[in-house]
Amino acid sequence: MKKIGIIILAVIINLGISACNSNAAEKDASNENTDKSLKAETNSSIGEVVYLNEESFRNLVWNYNENPQEWVYKGELPAVIDFYADWCGPCKRVAPIMDKLAQDYNGKVIIYKVDTDANRELSAVFGIRSIPSVMFIPKNGKPAMQPGAMQEEQYKQIIEEFVLGNKKTEE
Repeated sequence: MKKIGIIILAVIINLGISACNSNAAEKDASNENTDKSLKAETNSSIGEVVYLNEESFRNLVWNYNENPQEWVYKGELPAVIDFYADWCGPCKRVAPIMDKLAQDYNGKVIIYKVDTDANRELSAVFGIRSIPSVMFIPKNGKPAMQPGAMQEEQYKQIIEEFVLGNKKTEE
């Protein structure tokens, strides 16, 4: 009976490890997409999600190596960053919402995505322990992190009120 339990445990662990691993071709394609997205991002109004790696994050968002103690946002527009993984079910549900937000806020807010499996250093810098985790970055001020998946309307409310600073007035 103990042998069966050990075998089952080994199979479960093996499945978990293999689910977390991506093949090199997927990572190369991701890096290629990052390069294309970064070129498009310089226009500041592409209406698409921009994929970041650690290097592009340091160049476009915050260079945590140069300023480890102080948040210095490098972007020209406010931003939202979705920290995700390809194998994550809730992340897959958030992905189309981020695509829609990129279109809805085209020219006002840049929507970024960071693959936590491919960018472990970056994930560690922000202490990402739960995915999806979404960082909201206003143009001025410090960012705020929200772990867990939310509904589209909740993301929109945070973008409007926190990221863009559009406070609702009571009538």
